[in-house]
Amino acid sequence: MNQSKKGLSNWLLVLAVLALAVAPLIFVRGGEFSGSDGKAEEEINKIQPEYKPWFKSLFEPASGEIESLLFASQAALGAGVIGYAIGLYKGRSQQQKHEE
Repeated sequence: MNQSKKGLSNWLLVLAVLALAVAPLIFVRGGEFSGSDGKAEEEINKIQPEYKPWFKSLFEPASGEIESLLFASQAALGAGVIGYAIGLYKGRSQQQKHEE
């Protein structure tokens, strides 16, 4: 595959990912996009109303936006570490192929 076709396919993949991310925001009007923690808490309270958590969080963010920012930062850091590891191992394997 030549360089121009690779570049085009990469841009098409980026556009597809963006479309998948934006489509629910456009087509699902009035939808509630909340995390699973709140839903789990509601279900636990339905099943056993007298349930008390074993412990409290060490750190409680000031708002939902800060909580989302921290979660997204954690996901980005994890993706960066995984991407680095994949690139490192791929580079090592290519280097070994060239040495042989």
